[in-house]
Amino acid sequence: MASNNDCGVREYDMERFQLLNHFRFSWPVNHTSLSPDRRLIGVVGDHLDGLLVDAQNGKTVATVKGHLDFSFATAWHPDGHVFATGNQDKTCRVWDIRNLSSSIAILKGNLGAVRSIRFSSDGQFMVVAEPADFVHVYSTKADYKRRQEIDFFGEISGVALSPDDESLYIGIWDRTYAACYI
Repeated sequence: MASNNDCGVREYDMERFQLLNHFRFSWPVNHTSLSPDRRLIGVVGDHLDGLLVDAQNGKTVATVKGHLDFSFATAWHPDGHVFATGNQDKTCRVWDIRNLSSSIAILKGNLGAVRSIRFSSDGQFMVVAEPADFVHVYSTKADYKRRQEIDFFGEISGVALSPDDESLYIGIWDRTYAACYI
């Protein structure tokens, strides 16, 4: 799946190198993520609202409201009921698709936009990256109230977890020390 500033989301068959779907929106799309059951797509971009979209036909199923600026990241909890959005308003909002009237958590950053979000494969942790210097690891079991903050110097290109959740990878660029922090 690919998001684009041309206001589109494209789904590809990687084995056949063919375009399967092309869904169009009225604003540039900055990030998408497919739900674990492959039925919904979380879509965010140059708009205040985030969307949940039917993965088969591209129709909007639900809209999430609350962010104050444009969004750059989405991620799904492995249970498929919870997803998160990261925004330029320096927050990560966590949503439960069974009740989208308001977010279940609003997690504030220190420096800037939330650019990258990942849930651990067991669902116990959520990792949130700012554009530079800070990565936050939240306990989902403690309703996102317990966290560890990782503080360093450098621009963050993204975060990832190993499949066994034993390692956290943080892509960092620094003029002096280009690195990948593990």
